[in-house]
Amino acid sequence: MVARATIKADEPPSQHLPKGPMTPDILRALRHGHAIDITTTGRITGQPRRIEIVFHNLDGRIYISGIPNPVRQRAWLLNLAADPNMTFHLKGPVKADLAATARVINDPDERRPIIERIAQIWHRDPVVMQAHSPLIEVTIPGYEVASAA
Repeated sequence: MVARATIKADEPPSQHLPKGPMTPDILRALRHGHAIDITTTGRITGQPRRIEIVFHNLDGRIYISGIPNPVRQRAWLLNLAADPNMTFHLKGPVKADLAATARVINDPDERRPIIERIAQIWHRDPVVMQAHSPLIEVTIPGYEVASAA
């Protein structure tokens, strides 16, 4: 699954904002990767940009990657490089809009073990993914690696 076409996110935030600490439902939803939406801030326009994408939970850490594309960089990744603040939108049975921060992972030694696991999940060539797939780690306040276990 890949990020789909960006849609303008000019609608108001949903009413599913968690109040206070993480709820048990949200913690359960974050344990296993699945399709979500993310909203970034456009690096040129400053406007919110929302896309659908898949996250992975590997050993309690949240990552987002993508199908390899040697031709272009993704706008969402460029947006996050310019402004790492984002909204992580859970959808499906558990709905929540979670403030989050992204850290773009470019270091080959750090990327390799993460990309290898994602490539195995997606049945893709890890060498190609290492060279041409985006990779970010997502931090969500209130979600700690220890709480994921």
